[in-house]
Amino acid sequence: MPPPIRRVSTVLGRRTDPRERLPGEWRYSSRLALVLSGGGARAAYQVGVLAGLAERLPGLEFPIVTGVSAGAINAIFLAAHRGALGDAVVAMEAGWRQLTVEHVYRLRPMQFARSAARWIRRAVGRRAGPPVVRGLLDPQPLREFLEASVDLSGIAERVSTGRLRAVTLSATSYATGSSVTFVQGGPDVPTWQRAGRIAVRTQLTFDHVMASAAIPLLFPAVRIGDEFYGDGGVRQTAPLAPAIHLGARAVLVIGLSAERASRPPRSPASRPGSDYPTAAEAATLLLHSIFTDLMEADVERLERVNRLLAAIPPDVPPPDGLQPVELLMLHPTRDLGSLAAGHIELLPRSMRTLVGAMGGQREGAADFLSYLLFHPDHTSQLMQLGYDDVSTHWAQIERFFAKLERAGTD
Repeated sequence: MPPPIRRVSTVLGRRTDPRERLPGEWRYSSRLALVLSGGGARAAYQVGVLAGLAERLPGLEFPIVTGVSAGAINAIFLAAHRGALGDAVVAMEAGWRQLTVEHVYRLRPMQFARSAARWIRRAVGRRAGPPVVRGLLDPQPLREFLEASVDLSGIAERVSTGRLRAVTLSATSYATGSSVTFVQGGPDVPTWQRAGRIAVRTQLTFDHVMASAAIPLLFPAVRIGDEFYGDGGVRQTAPLAPAIHLGARAVLVIGLSAERASRPPRSPASRPGSDYPTAAEAATLLLHSIFTDLMEADVERLERVNRLLAAIPPDVPPPDGLQPVELLMLHPTRDLGSLAAGHIELLPRSMRTLVGAMGGQREGAADFLSYLLFHPDHTSQLMQLGYDDVSTHWAQIERFFAKLERAGTD
């Protein structure tokens, strides 16, 4: 079993080096939001970042938590935990260190093959009605793991005590194609409806978590009420919107992709156009577009709106009641795909065969492997990187929270 996160010398989770810790106790805005995006096994990186933040910032709380796909798993864990952030992160770390592929999904190629065979027979025989493909992978092990690890009644308790304003999980409706954000919070928490996206107030269940993480074709759709839902990242064109609709005035985003300037160049052999893209490379392109590109585009939009609002004279009211939102997006300092490269042996044999058949061993397909590689040897590396990156980004993080401190708690 890999060791836990290697922390700097601490006492009760606080750094003993005064140069590494902010003086005194800090107050945090009741409108501070944490946004957790999807990314499969990459979401372990988020746990490491949260561990570093909880250690350096005593008393840190996130009254607004939003999650999608794998980020929904971390979001529900944080929102339901009755303890302090540091205690919640320690429990999350322990959970991630237990996760293997067998605890997350099972490969069921025969069911997929039977569905494909039925489709061929129907096409040839012109029989009415298409076959139903319920996913190549069975996520029941993940559901069982979450049910054993998370007490969802903690959400209502934390809402009632005022420690949590709201938690949201987003999924995509197969019936309407809309992004649906399921919201659990206090009676004053708003809902909204915009083009292609809607919010619904509800009491969150494990069905909502599994729906948010149900990548189409890979995982089966999840029925909630009268509709079926799939991965929330597919149609979530504005990933920051749920937090802002809930009144967030400051947003912390933990990204799962290195900044573009920090991403390693691809070798000539793996550049587009050298060889025809494999199925794994095509899948990686789709996953990046869902989990990375949309978030980065929304961050750029928010930064642009903030700059425009800052340019408005003080005596001129902003249009539509817009208000600036403080934003901090933390990127990994290393490309997460590179950490998975060459570690296909950590997958079970059946998954190694599948990934290999899809071209997942080619250099340019390491990112695809990084989404699937639930194994303590790999996820512990991700958590350690996230923890260490808090030190790397500390000046930026300190400025963000110092600005919140000067602005007050509301």
